[in-house]
Amino acid sequence: MTPSPDLQQRVLEAMTSGLMLFDQDLRLRYVNAATEMLFGSSGPHLIGHRFEELFETPDNVADELREALASGHPFTRHEVTLKLVHGHEVVVDLTALPLMEREQSPELLVEVSQMDRLLRIARDESRAIQQQTTQQMLRGLAHEIKNPLGGLRGAAQLLARELPTDELKEYTGVIISEADRLQKLVNRILGPNKLPKLSQVNIHELLEHVRSLLLAEASQGVQIRRDYDPSIPDLTADRDQIVQALLNIIRNAIEALQGEGEILLRTRVVRKFTIGQKQHDLVAQIQIIDNGPGIPAEILERIFFPMVSSRAEGTGLGLAIAQSLIQQHNGIIECDSEPGRTVFSIYIPIELEA
Repeated sequence: MTPSPDLQQRVLEAMTSGLMLFDQDLRLRYVNAATEMLFGSSGPHLIGHRFEELFETPDNVADELREALASGHPFTRHEVTLKLVHGHEVVVDLTALPLMEREQSPELLVEVSQMDRLLRIARDESRAIQQQTTQQMLRGLAHEIKNPLGGLRGAAQLLARELPTDELKEYTGVIISEADRLQKLVNRILGPNKLPKLSQVNIHELLEHVRSLLLAEASQGVQIRRDYDPSIPDLTADRDQIVQALLNIIRNAIEALQGEGEILLRTRVVRKFTIGQKQHDLVAQIQIIDNGPGIPAEILERIFFPMVSSRAEGTGLGLAIAQSLIQQHNGIIECDSEPGRTVFSIYIPIELEA
């Protein structure tokens, strides 16, 4: 039984590897959803472009594609680095399959499987396990500190009542204030302990709310621009938790700029995106991009761990808490950084009603 065209189309769109069909002049004729995700652009914007207009390749891949069209012989290349038109580089396994039909011009089917995507999934899983282990250890330590702190504060209050002079009471006041400070730090280490209160939220409304709050705090030399995709549907999320995660990340970006610079808030829809072991049809991508000095390479891989900070006065809890909040929404935060450009990318699945 021959599959129907509709079934064939659904199979092609469900594939996680990118499929591109080129004509004899290496002009793009068809892309599937995975290719759209690779480029971050829709099919109609890509179709009609030549291979060289879509990719920059350092090793004559285009020549090999033309040779495959001429000879009719397929080939596979492993770990090919392709530079996309918007500057992003991907590492892929590339397979080219010539399609030769009688009385029709030859075509070339190109399949690309992202190797860096698989490496990212493995890295994210490893990072999540390490972060969970570290958080459990810190939470256990925080509980051990929390109990004696309460007794210490209570004893200082009782002692203050027995002291005859205000000068002596100043010492107990120091004990009480330091105990309160440590109590707040311990509470932050313990992190959020409530399940999300889910409702339908508009991510752009939350971003605008956070932007207005932080503009009031930031110096006049810091600009916060927006590049929103209005087509993103509402998310099923806890409004307060998402706001807190955004506040933590954007406030860090403002502090990194040290009074002068630019932050871009950008939203996009990503298709067929994998978080952990699960692939989601639609994911909201929220990016916070700043042009500050960047995060030192030696701590970049540990930036979401508790107590890790690039600032001498930082506690290293803001990003760890933000990651924990987003993970409660089945999402993840990723970070790429180099001098002059740091990108925090938040991914939250979009659950569409049936």
